[in-house]
Amino acid sequence: MEDNRLLTRGNKILGDLFGKSVHSIRQLTNNESSAKGFYRFLQNDRVSEEAIISNMLINCQAACQGKYVVCLQDTTEINLSSHQKRIKRDSHIGTTNVNRDKGLGFFLHPSLVIDAFTGVPYGYSEVKVWNRPLILSTKFERNYSSLPITDKESYRWIEVSRNTKESLKSIVEGLVIIQDREGDIYEQFATIPDESTDLLVRARTNRTLGDGTKMFTCLSDMESMGSYKLQIEGKLSRKKREASIEVRYKQIEISKTKATTKGVAARTTLYLIEAKEIGYSGKDGICWRLLTSIPVASIEMAMTCIEWYSWRWTIEEVFKILKKEGYNIEASELEYASSVRKMCLMIMEVTIKLFLMRLAYAEPEEELNAGSCFSEQEQEFLEHQIRALEGKTEKQKNPYQQKDLKRYVWAIARMGGWKGYESKRHPGITTLWTGIKFFKAAITGWELARNVSTR
Repeated sequence: MEDNRLLTRGNKILGDLFGKSVHSIRQLTNNESSAKGFYRFLQNDRVSEEAIISNMLINCQAACQGKYVVCLQDTTEINLSSHQKRIKRDSHIGTTNVNRDKGLGFFLHPSLVIDAFTGVPYGYSEVKVWNRPLILSTKFERNYSSLPITDKESYRWIEVSRNTKESLKSIVEGLVIIQDREGDIYEQFATIPDESTDLLVRARTNRTLGDGTKMFTCLSDMESMGSYKLQIEGKLSRKKREASIEVRYKQIEISKTKATTKGVAARTTLYLIEAKEIGYSGKDGICWRLLTSIPVASIEMAMTCIEWYSWRWTIEEVFKILKKEGYNIEASELEYASSVRKMCLMIMEVTIKLFLMRLAYAEPEEELNAGSCFSEQEQEFLEHQIRALEGKTEKQKNPYQQKDLKRYVWAIARMGGWKGYESKRHPGITTLWTGIKFFKAAITGWELARNVSTR
């Protein structure tokens, strides 16, 4: 996007997406001319997915220069099946359900980069966007098990890891790529790690190890090397409780199989970490088995890896804000899947500000300038709001200083429904997203009143 007009339009859209927190172009724009400009921007061939992703990467590289980072990966489906009769069936959309004809949409697989020590989000090192064909044959018909890894959907884990590594290796001090069980692929462990890149993946396959033992039981006879307590929140069938977790770890060797790509090393040395709940017999008992290329020689390193893996839920929150709990992109009125895909990428870029706001409040020791999210005029408006939102007691006062991002996040959270008590749970992403919506509406009225009063 070298055209300055397109850059200006793109930055305006990003600002409006953050400020108004809606996906509807009619609600994002003030008049017919602006709406048409928005539609044209999304349909412009020069505004490609690749160009948007490249811009996201440039922003990320600038933010994480010289840092040690973790890169969180996961996949989400954008389901547009409720728009079957309206959306154009082109090369940017396909079925989302194998062996069925009702699913319609595409998939996103981002790599979210955050600071390994502070959790500060820096952006995205890569985003893979793809779709299946409109008619997808069965795995049996495609002889799926015999296909090379590069022809399988699971290759996205390796592809995004490889691109992330290439994008950041000369930028950061080091990086750890974190994935859930779908990333447990031998080729990835054998090819991705190097002197500055590590993998940390939840184990899916109960492999036979080099010494003949099974991976999921090889730690059973070992003494616990450490333990910790974990507060489990009640949710659906999950029982609320304080869980006692024991930690064990061990160096292991895994081997390639007959299906492994030719030319890949026959054996790979990794470290297995197990975090297992004790004293609880419920089906929802915690048992994480993590495979990593990081040398785990102490309980401190094992605990660090467990904590890093627990951060993986952050990428799921990106998806929540993108979908029903936030922008609700799956309800978009756009006619072309290509436009929906571009809009998804732009919303994902906007979510970085929301994560910065939440981090600023959740980690009081982190000093983040208010200018990273709010202009001088917006800060002035929020000062008026703070005075209106503060209660009479000290517990209901905003405890932060001007120019500190936490001060204004407090106000946004209060506008989003948070009660303002520091002793209570900190405001979450959804609360902040709701507060931003009210903030934009309120500041628009404030600006109108100021303009009228000066005439």
